[in-house]
Amino acid sequence: MNQKSPSKAGTKRPSNRPEDERVSIGSSFAYGFQHVLSMYGGIIAVPLIVGQAAGLAPNDIGILIAAALFVGGLATLLQTIGLPFFGCQLPLVQGVSFSSVATMVAIVTGGGGLPAVFGAVIASAAIGLLIAPVFSRIVRFFPPVVTGTVITTIGLTLMPVAANWAMGGNKKAEDYGSMANLGLAALTFALVLVLSKVGRATISRLSILLAMVIGTLVSVVVGMADFSKVGDGPVVAFPTPFHLGIPTFEIAAIISMVIVMVVILTETMADILAVGEIIGTKTDSKRIAAGLRADMVSSLVAPIFGSFPQSAFAQNVGLVAVTKMKSRYVVAAGGLILVLLGLLPILGRVVAAVPTAVLGGAGIVLFGTVAASGIRTLAKVEYRNNMNLIIVAASIGFGMIPIVAPTFYDKTPPWFATIFHSGISSAAIMAICLNLLFNHFKAGNSENQSITVAGTGRRVVTEDDLKCLADGDRFEGGKLIDAEGTEVPVQFAQKSPEH
Repeated sequence: MNQKSPSKAGTKRPSNRPEDERVSIGSSFAYGFQHVLSMYGGIIAVPLIVGQAAGLAPNDIGILIAAALFVGGLATLLQTIGLPFFGCQLPLVQGVSFSSVATMVAIVTGGGGLPAVFGAVIASAAIGLLIAPVFSRIVRFFPPVVTGTVITTIGLTLMPVAANWAMGGNKKAEDYGSMANLGLAALTFALVLVLSKVGRATISRLSILLAMVIGTLVSVVVGMADFSKVGDGPVVAFPTPFHLGIPTFEIAAIISMVIVMVVILTETMADILAVGEIIGTKTDSKRIAAGLRADMVSSLVAPIFGSFPQSAFAQNVGLVAVTKMKSRYVVAAGGLILVLLGLLPILGRVVAAVPTAVLGGAGIVLFGTVAASGIRTLAKVEYRNNMNLIIVAASIGFGMIPIVAPTFYDKTPPWFATIFHSGISSAAIMAICLNLLFNHFKAGNSENQSITVAGTGRRVVTEDDLKCLADGDRFEGGKLIDAEGTEVPVQFAQKSPEH
């Protein structure tokens, strides 16, 4: 018996993890394509912005976009499938981090050009790879009051992106915010809700993808989508190493990019914890370290092909929550699609032709789901006779500052603005610090520290708790005893990391 048990445990363990669920190849690529659609606008935005800032020709900007797709796909495969010590094996989509845009544009316009950007990314990613294990060890400082706050903030900070997409995506366009764009976004939004409600399980899970397809078809009929340029340009193209210049290493650029890498590490760890919470799987320090190392290795390799720092995409965390499709192999299929899009620019041009307003309508549901998942986590937090309510309030408020006032940090030192310009990193840093201050360093804490503390300390038993009890049950000496004097087994909940 003792010899067989390890064998059985070894064979059953993978199937016990929700992320190891296997689905058919067709379903995997259908759901994977849905992941690609939900993040496509975000992954191509960075190379577009940086390429334009560098004054590149359209063909060279196209190379940056192809490289972003190609490297993002490889990074996704590494993160989901994993190698020893690399990859958290969770359904996380990787792509070019938007947190690095401001710093890279500053390096480009400051005279360094793209070679200085590539050199700074390589050097800072190497440093990030070294410090990744340090980040993984602070997971015990991420109890539900912190993770719930960060997940909620991730969803809230993404809402302006969805709104911008719904209005058309290009603020300089004449039809930006037009009734046509808003109507198309509203149609897609409504389709997501209808398909989620009335469809079968498969249709409900594919509601985002189907809504986007239907929305795109409607846009073609009314003349709001243009697929005429899909045939322009090469059909197949492989990202050429160092096509846009050999990296140069400038100290100032590297220092500023190291700060960005710290922000990316913080955001990726928050996404790992978020998706782990959503799918209901364990995310310990070892797994987080593997995920962060995959992030940094991908960022280290990216400049070779002409791409930029990689990080997990928060909008795809929302898609996991919406579809309830927890399998990492589904996201791995999305990674393969990204690689193909990078090698087959014609496929990328097809996806790029999907109207931005369609993406916006679906994005409202996606990003809202992320925030709702965070609220669900916060519902598990104990608020009586502690400062957890203050932690949540202050952290979310602090995280919203750069969202509602984008120029708030413009006159602060560049390194400070780089860190706190991201609402996600702002909320994460504040939540971690306040949790340490109030829940770990308790010296000086009083019983009721604030008038805003929820609860009076009065004991409360829920209705569900009462339903589990029978007449005559009693609690004695730490044991639950029934009316006949027999002990009733008690299954204790797993302790929160906060304890």
